[in-house]
Amino acid sequence: MNGMRFGRTALGTTLALSLVSKPANEPASELARLRAQLVQATKDYKSSLEKLLALDEAEVKKADERLGKTRELYEQGLVSRREVEKEEAVAASARAKVAQVRGQLKSADEQIAETLVEEQAEEVAAKSSAKAAMRARGGLVTTTAYIRYGGARAWSLSEAGAVEQFFAQKFGRQLPISSFGQSPVHDRWGFDHHNAMDVGLSPDSTEGRALMEYLRASGIPFTAFRYAIPGTATGPHIHVGRPSHKVTPR
Repeated sequence: MNGMRFGRTALGTTLALSLVSKPANEPASELARLRAQLVQATKDYKSSLEKLLALDEAEVKKADERLGKTRELYEQGLVSRREVEKEEAVAASARAKVAQVRGQLKSADEQIAETLVEEQAEEVAAKSSAKAAMRARGGLVTTTAYIRYGGARAWSLSEAGAVEQFFAQKFGRQLPISSFGQSPVHDRWGFDHHNAMDVGLSPDSTEGRALMEYLRASGIPFTAFRYAIPGTATGPHIHVGRPSHKVTPR
């Protein structure tokens, strides 16, 4: 979990440096430009990570070679066991750095995809008819992009434990939460996400459908996004809580 949080924090920091703040009430015509800007920032960020990954992988190779030679010397009685343990620790540290960077790359894909999808879905929702908007609260609205259930009661992020327990009991693994509450990316794009969580499940998967059934039965509002971003990231996920409304970006 700490690795994922670190990856998302690094991503948010990079985007904050790469993107120009989006003013409040910005015209919808700017959405395409901002989306392209975000995608480019993501590619730049991932490119820097990939370069770092190549360097770290080279360090792993060197560390493994040194470790192999040290073990040979130890077997010949030329070095102490402590020298072997020292090289083992260096090699383990190098491999941990590689794993961390790979985790950041994966987190970048997931987090950016979710933000892009939410941005697009909120634009679609803003253009919906008043009748459809009324059905969204307490009812179910289904489009090609997302499934939205308005909920039958108030929801608080403090109830997340019950959702996690249901999923763990049914599927024998932890609920794959990708964003819990507000994140740097939500701050940057002006989404109020403090009372919601994103779950990395496709609404069309067995697990995704089961989660949505549980949420509806419990009266918990959600928006399940189906979209992927071809060539950039994959982003189907289930947003648990009320829709993330626009606020002034930070």
